[in-house]
Amino acid sequence: MTKAPTPARAVGAFGIVPFVFVLSSEAPTAAAGVVALALLDDEGSLVLGPGSAALAAELGDVDLLELFAEAGATATAGDVVRLVLPVSRGALTIFGVGVGDAGADGLRAAGAGVVRAAAGQDVVTSAVQAVADDAGLTAFVAGVVLGSFRYSLKADPGTPAPRFVLACAAPELAPVLERAEVIARASSEARRLATTPSNIKSPGWLKDQVLELAAPSRLKTKVWDVAALTKEGFGGILAVGRASATPPYLVQLDYTPAKVTRRTPHVVLVGKGITFDTGGLSIKPGEAMTTMKRDMTGAAVVAATMSALAALDCPVRVTGLMPLAENAIGGAALRPGDVITHWGGRTTEVTNTDAEGRLVLADPMQYAVDKLKPDLLVDVATLTGGIKVALGLGLGGIFSNDEAAAATLIAAGAEAGEPLWRMPLAEEYESFLASKVADSDNAPGRAPAITAALFLQHFAGDLPWVHLDIASAGDSAKDELEWSQGPTGFGARLLLHWLGSPEPLAGIGA
Repeated sequence: MTKAPTPARAVGAFGIVPFVFVLSSEAPTAAAGVVALALLDDEGSLVLGPGSAALAAELGDVDLLELFAEAGATATAGDVVRLVLPVSRGALTIFGVGVGDAGADGLRAAGAGVVRAAAGQDVVTSAVQAVADDAGLTAFVAGVVLGSFRYSLKADPGTPAPRFVLACAAPELAPVLERAEVIARASSEARRLATTPSNIKSPGWLKDQVLELAAPSRLKTKVWDVAALTKEGFGGILAVGRASATPPYLVQLDYTPAKVTRRTPHVVLVGKGITFDTGGLSIKPGEAMTTMKRDMTGAAVVAATMSALAALDCPVRVTGLMPLAENAIGGAALRPGDVITHWGGRTTEVTNTDAEGRLVLADPMQYAVDKLKPDLLVDVATLTGGIKVALGLGLGGIFSNDEAAAATLIAAGAEAGEPLWRMPLAEEYESFLASKVADSDNAPGRAPAITAALFLQHFAGDLPWVHLDIASAGDSAKDELEWSQGPTGFGARLLLHWLGSPEPLAGIGA
């Protein structure tokens, strides 16, 4: 039996409960107490997966398949049926878990189904993942980690998540498991930050959390406070954050691979970090504010991604830039009609203070273009309600000026279980951004997701660029698949599947 080397990060009352995965080459036994077995569809017939024959023989040739069929079990991915059988030491609980076609999506749903069904158990021995290839194991681990996510500030946050013994597993899977855990934990960290209430999550608190995440990987860090932002001309961040009782920051993290050379490609990730969005003086309706503690999901995704790059041996240089501010209301608030000057000199007429995300992203994007000169620029933001109208609540939106970059990230999203749908950078809408007093209007009011992307494109220069508008996938309305109700932290897994690949920038910018 091999213990995986990467345990969960304990965060006390703040959401992530520690548990570990353990590899075992043995089949589940009755002594395990709680066992999970895979249920598959074989040309219309229900069949049990690995480990079931040995367990049935130990139980005296019990026909487990018949018992599951009588209980209404199916192979539908994520469906779980429980059997309780008497054994010499009491009772054995066996979960039959549907895995669909045993692909990554089915294994992800199965992992979440197992962990929810087994809530309150100290140890679960699972052979469900034994039907999977490496991608399926990665998906299963993501399902378990995210399906068990809980955030609570109660004195007793509840029963810890179970410890998972992965049965019928070859010892050679240890590196695959370690990698899977790194990706899943990063996604869970993004969720934790997005779920933290905004009375705790000031820009300063989030800045400290970003630096804390960066510390174990020894990332190089830089922080701009108000004085530095003012001196260097980060006008968008300052304008959005100036009404808040808590000042804004810009945080930079830098990852350099061990085998860096002068030719090593460089990626810059920019993540929107609005710790709460009232809409400013263009105030949101009350019901629209209920999810706004998660309006810093882009920054959380970038921070979580940066923290995991070293563990995945990412082969390219990566810089993360996170503008952190609260869009509040007060005497110093940004007003409709104000004109602000961004880093680099471009000006924006503010016609809607609730279109603030693009204002804080513009500064670090232009800074990246002028100072860092990366091979690819990617921004991540819960940016527009318009993307929800276009895509609903299950897909993230992707805009790009580079065909290879768009295709690469869409493929990574499909692999990770964070799907993206490409949206157009429609040139015919460029005229909507026209302003009589500035270079651009921040909120034309038409085609909102597309015009937001077109606004940001001006700050990407001539670089290959990707814009991820994840407002459509930033929240889950209910417990479904690997998501529990609330902020999702969508984006960390797709970025890590991409940046952890052997050649993340292959074909991009060519």
